[in-house]
Amino acid sequence: MLELGTASLLTLWLPGCRGKSAPAAEPDRGPTSAVRTKIHARGTTDGDGATLSRIFPSPQLRNFDPFVLLDDFDVRAPAGFPTHPHRGFEAFTYMIEGAFEHRDTMGNVSKITSGGTQRFNSGRGAKHSEMPASAGSNRGLQLWVNLPRRLKRMEPEYSGHQGDAFPFMEAGGERTRVISGGTSPVALHTEVDYRDVTLGAQRWSTTIPAGRNTLLYAIEGTLTVGAHTARRGEALLLEPGVLDVGGARGSRFAFLSGRPHGEPIVHRGPFVD
Repeated sequence: MLELGTASLLTLWLPGCRGKSAPAAEPDRGPTSAVRTKIHARGTTDGDGATLSRIFPSPQLRNFDPFVLLDDFDVRAPAGFPTHPHRGFEAFTYMIEGAFEHRDTMGNVSKITSGGTQRFNSGRGAKHSEMPASAGSNRGLQLWVNLPRRLKRMEPEYSGHQGDAFPFMEAGGERTRVISGGTSPVALHTEVDYRDVTLGAQRWSTTIPAGRNTLLYAIEGTLTVGAHTARRGEALLLEPGVLDVGGARGSRFAFLSGRPHGEPIVHRGPFVD
């Protein structure tokens, strides 16, 4: 037979006391991430008639160490990006819809479809082309990641991964795909955490560590961070801390966070010296 100690007997006897413990205190999650500023993409063309929205560089934001450029492109044949030179950075393309074909002067040829990536490390210098490979919309995000000065003269490289190579988490209608960092197969020369998130019924949360440059870019729908909102074509630059993102169910965004090199970014057209 279970014996009750004196304290337990008193708890059961005292009028109005039902033996319930006090509610557990909420764990301290640390400071909340604040929005530094909102960036509005600018519509433009590049290559051979390719239409895109450029988040930066712009008058609002020259660059965002280690990131040099971020474009949201939507290209239909025959427009595209025919052969052109690059130097000093990694061009990282993530396909949202359709397909793109990559060719370069190292002999690489690959066609990447929705959910896949192309990483072209131009190193000391190389040429490549990126052309639409489906009849409809070919939409994606192209990110330029600066190479640290010690790697500016390295041999160029290429790697491509189809969408099924990337891990994802899905629960309650929320879907998060890890594009770079963590268990992603992508190997950049800079520490970058890159995720594609579709909101479900709950808010999406993560912690941004100190010493990172971080932004959210709205791919579809409407996002909320505190009192701030972002819609397609808008980005929010974020401070370190606990980040909570809300919005309409099905809204989609790119979370992008990189460790800065702390070196000057000398951007001259297709070259970053």
